[in-house]
Amino acid sequence: MNVLCIGDIVGKAGRHALEGLLPELKKEYDIAFTIANGENAAGGAGLTPRIAGQLCRAGCDFLTLGDHTWDKHELIEYLQEEANIIRPANFPEGTPGKGWAVVNAGDHKIGIVNLLGRVFMRYNVDCPFRALQKIVAEIKKETNIIFVDFHAETTSEKIALGHFIDGDVTAVFGTHTHIQTADAKILAKGTAHITDLGMTGPYDSVIGQNKDKIIQRFCTGLPVRFEVAQDDPQLCGVVVKVDTKTGLAKKITPIQRRLT
Repeated sequence: MNVLCIGDIVGKAGRHALEGLLPELKKEYDIAFTIANGENAAGGAGLTPRIAGQLCRAGCDFLTLGDHTWDKHELIEYLQEEANIIRPANFPEGTPGKGWAVVNAGDHKIGIVNLLGRVFMRYNVDCPFRALQKIVAEIKKETNIIFVDFHAETTSEKIALGHFIDGDVTAVFGTHTHIQTADAKILAKGTAHITDLGMTGPYDSVIGQNKDKIIQRFCTGLPVRFEVAQDDPQLCGVVVKVDTKTGLAKKITPIQRRLT
C-alpha cells in the first residue's frame, strides 16, 4: 500500500498546486491514501471549514494541523464534527477536537497522529514523546499501520522523535519549516522518516511569504506585515510504501513537483 504525505499547504498557490498535481501523482504512484498538513491553507495561516472542504475535494483523504490550528476561530466547531481532521494531540486536555484517529484506507485501517514540538514554538504543550508513546499503544489495538505528523521547528527534535518511536510506527514526517530536507530514509527498525516534507505552495518566496517583505524585515528590524506569495506553485511530500503485514515501511520516496 502506498501512502502520500503532503507538506504544509500554503495559501491560494498551495491549493492550486494541490488541485493541479494531486490527481496525476495519485495515479503515478498508485496512492491508496493521502495525508496533508493544511494548517497554512487559509491565507497562509490557519484553516477554515470551507477551505478544508476544498482540500478534501482536491483529493486529500485526511488533514493534519499545527501551531496555527486556532488562527481561524470557525475551525473549532469543524474539528469537533469532522472525522478526517486532527489537531496536535499534545495540546492540553479538554482542547476541542482530537489529536489522533484510526480510519479506513481501502482494505486496511490506518492510524494517524498529529504532534506539536516544544522547542522554539509558541505553545506550552505536553511532551510529544510521552504523548506519542501512549497514543501508539491505543492505536495498535486496531492497526499497526501508523503515520505521525510532527509539526516542529528544530531538526534535532524531529529526528529524535523518529528514533524514539522507530519500529513502532510506519512513518514519522516533519512539517512546519516549509523546506524539504534531504534525509528521507528507513530507520534501523523499519520506520520511514523525513525531517521535513517541505511546502506545498509558492516557491518564489521565503517559505511561502513575499520575499521582499521578509528581506525588508531582516534588513531593518522593523515590523513588516507579511504577504503570502503567489508565484511558482509546487507540491512537496513523500510516498511511503507500507508493508501491511508488519506495519513498517518498505520504501520512502521524496516528491517535488512544479505546477506548469
